[in-house]
Amino acid sequence: MSFFKAAWRDRLKPLGRWLVAGAAVAFLLHTLVRYRAEVSAIRIDVQGWRLLLGALGITLGAHVWAGWVWSWALQALQQLITGRWSTRVYLQTNLLKYLPGNVWHFFGRVRALKTVGIDQGTALIGVALEPLLMATAALLIGIATPTRYWPWQIVGLGLVLELLTPRRLNPVVERLGRSKAAKASEEFNVQNSKFKALSPASAPGLHRYPLKPLVGQLGYVLLRGVGFVLVLSAVTPLVLSDWPSTVSAFALAWLGGLVVPGAPGGLGVFEAIALGLLQGHFTPAAVLSGVVLYRLVNTVAEALGAMLATLGSSLFGTLE
Repeated sequence: MSFFKAAWRDRLKPLGRWLVAGAAVAFLLHTLVRYRAEVSAIRIDVQGWRLLLGALGITLGAHVWAGWVWSWALQALQQLITGRWSTRVYLQTNLLKYLPGNVWHFFGRVRALKTVGIDQGTALIGVALEPLLMATAALLIGIATPTRYWPWQIVGLGLVLELLTPRRLNPVVERLGRSKAAKASEEFNVQNSKFKALSPASAPGLHRYPLKPLVGQLGYVLLRGVGFVLVLSAVTPLVLSDWPSTVSAFALAWLGGLVVPGAPGGLGVFEAIALGLLQGHFTPAAVLSGVVLYRLVNTVAEALGAMLATLGSSLFGTLE
């Protein structure tokens, strides 16, 4: 009986994910139809195009920075991974998150870590730690904008901060390492002897709170927020005093796209939450145009990042 229940759960999970993504997209389409006249009336001038170009550069820089910060998270787990290697792998796998399931970028990173001799348990934690740190950073920035869910934001932040402690995370590393290390060592061999220098120098796991990568992820979310503000500024005037609350609202919307399952790259979820948080401060048409443009800018930045990382690998080799 339990087998049939598990089978039904496995069948219903994808359906639930698509329902969430479909509801978000339907909400956006409804809003677009409702304000189509106002959206079509928006024009981007020369200064607006400059702002969009600046947003593209800052967003690309944010993804490069996130790749480098990932090495700090791996180093916190006693893995001697270089920033150049982690940045290349991060950028090359980033676009995979737009595939159905929203997990293939994680799979690609786990596989890349295995090829440099890291056991499966530590690789899984090393990959999972990155979005956990990102979510914590987004919650910290999002607290600056009080919403009706503000008490729950505080509770969520406290829970995530507790999850990042060594006493919570290390038992998971040890469990995964014991169950998967033997199998991983048989299936994945180190392809180049120079990668052996990247093997852990001591027992895997956190030796201290991952404060350095958390601060790094704060920088990542802030850079993404600045990119969003520049995109929004291209379609509607923003005064400097609007920036903090807009960046904070962006962080909450981006967090929603990160944690809601089934939305590839947060597609639809981010836009819907941003529209709900910002339409009281700006016209719905301006917010809708801004979030759609930002999605385009971010996707182009991710594609450029993947292209530059692949080109760099071809020119300079894959060894760091």
